[in-house]
Amino acid sequence: MVHWACTVSMQAGLRPTLACAKAFATTDLWADLAAFTVPTLIIHRTAVPIDASSRRAAKGIAHAQVIEYDGAPHGLFASDKDRLIADVLKFLRS
Repeated sequence: MVHWACTVSMQAGLRPTLACAKAFATTDLWADLAAFTVPTLIIHRTAVPIDASSRRAAKGIAHAQVIEYDGAPHGLFASDKDRLIADVLKFLRS
C-alpha cells in the first residue's frame, strides 16, 4: 500500500502539486454545500480532527449522512474494505 501511494504521488509534477495544495488550502467552498440536492454520504476516520471538516460539511448539506470510523487510519478502502463496501451499499440502497 505504501509503495502504491508513493508511486502515485511521484507521477505528479511539482508545479501542479503545489498549485493543488495552494488551492486546497485557500479556496473557501463551504457556501457551495447548500447547492447539494442529492443525499450525500460522508465517511471519515476519527483518527484526525473531523469537527472542522466532515461534521461541518454534513451540517451544510441537506440530507447528509456521516459515518465515522473510530480510530481508523488513512486509506479506508484498504484498512476497512469490507465495512466501507457494506456502508456504501447500504447508503445506495436506502
